[in-house]
Parts: sequence; C-alpha cells; structure tokens
Amino acid sequence: MEAFLELARESGFANLSWSNWVMFAVGGVLIYLAIARFYEPLLLIPIGFGTILANLPLAHMGSYGEGIIALIYDSGIKTELLPPIIFLGIGVLIDFRPLLARPLTFLLGAAAQLGIFVAAVGAAYLLGFNPREAACIGIIGGADGPTSIFLTSQLAPHLLGPVAVAAYSYMSLVPIIQPPILRMLTSHKERSIDMPQALPVSKTAAILFPIITGILGSLAIPSAAPLIGMLMFGNLLRECGVTERLRKTAGGALVDIVTLFLGLVVGATMDGAHFLTYRTILILILGALAFAFSTAGGIIFAKLLNLVMPPGKRINPCIGAAGVSAVPMAARVVQRFVSDSTDGQVNPLMPAMGPNVAGVIGSAVAAGVFLTLLT
Repeated sequence: MEAFLELARESGFANLSWSNWVMFAVGGVLIYLAIARFYEPLLLIPIGFGTILANLPLAHMGSYGEGIIALIYDSGIKTELLPPIIFLGIGVLIDFRPLLARPLTFLLGAAAQLGIFVAAVGAAYLLGFNPREAACIGIIGGADGPTSIFLTSQLAPHLLGPVAVAAYSYMSLVPIIQPPILRMLTSHKERSIDMPQALPVSKTAAILFPIITGILGSLAIPSAAPLIGMLMFGNLLRECGVTERLRKTAGGALVDIVTLFLGLVVGATMDGAHFLTYRTILILILGALAFAFSTAGGIIFAKLLNLVMPPGKRINPCIGAAGVSAVPMAARVVQRFVSDSTDGQVNPLMPAMGPNVAGVIGSAVAAGVFLTLLT
C-alpha cells in the first residue's frame, strides 16, 4: 500500500499545477486552429503538441533541461542548425522571377520591414525590454518564423517560445490582418491600377541571381550569411536544372523533417514558467503592431513611388502589403482583395509575388543587422 501511495505521489497527476492546465489549453487552441481553421497546420500542430509535452510534470519533455527534446534544442537551435536548413528548403520552393521581372518591387519588400524597427524601438524605449529582447520582438514584423527563431535563439533564447508563436500565428492570420489595412490605406482608384505584363526572365538571369545575391548579401551583412547563403543555394538547386534529386530532397523530405523537429522544439520551450508572464502578452501585442506597420510600410512606399512614376508605369499600391515574407500567402491575400474590390478585373498575383519574395531576403537582412549591432 505504501508503494502504491509513493507511486501516486511521484506521478504527474500529483504534481500538476494551474500553469500546466493553462498551457495544455494553449497547446489545444493551437492544434484546433491548425485542424479546424487550417492555420499553418504543418507548424502549429507540432508547436501545440510540443507545448503539451513541455508541461507534463516530471516527464522531462521540455526544451530546457534534460531529455530528448532538450537534446534536439541544444543541437538544432542553439547551434543555429535548423533555421538555415529551413531557408534551404524555402529557396528551393521560391521563384524569384517575378522579382527579377520587376526589380523596383525589391524596394517594396524592403519598405515592408518597417514594422520590425518600429516594434524594436517601441519595445526598447517604451516598454523596458533590453536591446537584444527588443530586436527579437521586432523581427516578428517580418512574418518569417525561421528568421525569428534564428535571431531569438542567439539574442534572447528565453523569449523563443512567445516570439516564435507570435511569428507563426501572425503568418497564419495574414488573411485576417491585412485586408482591413489595405482597405484603410488605398482608394478604389488605386486598387484598380492594372500593372502591365512583365518581361520574361531568362534562365541565365535566374541562375545568376542566387549566386550574385548570395555573395553580395553575405559580404554586406556577414551575420545574415547562414540565412541568405542557404536561401540562395536552395534557389540555385531549383534553377540550374541539373540537380533534380537534390532539389526534391531539399524542398521535400529534408524541409519536412526539419519543420517537424523545429515546431516540436519551439512548442516545448513554452512551459508555464517561461510563457505565463506579462511580458508574453506585451510580445504578442508588439508582434501584432509590428506586422501591421510592416504591411502599412509596403503600401505607403508604393504610393510614394507612384508620385514620381509616369501614369502608364504606376504600381498598384496593394502589392506593397505582400512585402512581408509570408510566402505565398501574403501575395494571394493581396490578389484576392484586389480582385474582389474590382469585380475580378484586376488580379495582381504575379506583381505581388515580387515584393513577397523580396520580403524573405529583407527579413534575413534585418536579422543580420541586429546580430551585427548587438553581438
């Protein structure tokens, strides 16, 4: 009988606290959103279940401490291994031709990083976060989960859970967050601008772009080289036409495996002790503001460009909202919004893909800037 009582005292049931139950609910909500609402299911399901595992008392299934997930965290996140591999897979999946066909849209991708710096400055000067923490909060505005994880794991690993959850959550909420901002900042006349067909891009240009961009980007911001270099290497595998097996592996099985581990480990950072603080709420609020300012930054910059562009060359300012790096969701949201606003007469999907893919590079560069200045 005494042995039975001892087993009961040492069980997880006897050691459950209110914070465990709260985090079980948080994990359940993430899984529900992934399954019922189709919000980034490949990411939110591993993150949600990782959250549940991390809050099982005495199970040692969190990212901090000992156990199998902590081993993955130490070898995959602390060593900066997993996020660059995700960028390798992203590079394989991204087509940079819409950007090459309209190089001017590169500026829209840069302008759409505005929210990163607005949120970082606000977090540091208004809410008392230290500069490293503020940078990690600001990067949420890039709507790029791997970049957020890459930066936060180096500058403020104790914030990894809330920063990653905010980044991936706002990526999945692009169809909800962006249309009201688009409606507020653009007129019907601006939404009706039909951009001309872009010039075709040669295979030579498509091959040279990742090579040249990888070199120049890494030389300009060496701290961003792990992300930019792997992104461009993946894109070279896509465009060269002679590495089909490598392309399929990098863009398929490899990126799926890494995504699985990355999501699980990020979720497992969300134990009650680290997640249930008032700072988490501030991070979620600042992340939403960062994303909103990034969306607005791209739109407003496009409107400014139109002031100096000849009438026949003007840009539909809505495509500036696609400058956040949620590829290709942001471009599709812009296309649907404009199409609905013009009764299907204007469908700027390919023009929106230009700033959309530029945003991936922009967020990586922003992370490199923070790393250079703060390490």
